[in-house]
Formats: sequence, structure tokens, C-alpha cells
Amino acid sequence: MDKVIFEHEMSKAKAFKDADPDRADYWAGYQRGLRRAYHGENFGTESEHALWLATINSEDISKQQRGKGYRDGSRIR
Repeated sequence: MDKVIFEHEMSKAKAFKDADPDRADYWAGYQRGLRRAYHGENFGTESEHALWLATINSEDISKQQRGKGYRDGSRIR
């Protein structure tokens, strides 16, 4: 992912997070995932990455949403 895409997606995520408080957890996870996609392995460890992805299966809805956002954000190329 190049800097232009990163900044565009980050701006989008911040705007959606503010505009839709019901999905704020998703957009917070998305922002973290974007950072992982942009910075690669320099952002967080492999075990942190796996932990964030595992939260998708949490019983806690907020954690599920953050995990889904993280997964989606980390897939942006």
C-alpha cells in the first residue's frame, strides 16, 4: 500500500467512525489494520496480528467488530 492510499483510507475510516457511532469499534479496528498493512511487520508482532484476527470469534460484540475491521483494513493493498 502506498502513502496516498493509506492516507485516503485512514481519512475515510475516521469520518465513518465519527458519522456512525454504532460502528465505531469496526472503524477503530480498521484503522489499526490499515497501519499494519501500510507499515507491515514493523507495526506489531505476528502474535499481536494473530490476536487481533482471533477477536473475530469473540463472544464480545465490540471485540468482534474491532477484529472484523482489523481484518478488512489489513487486507487493503
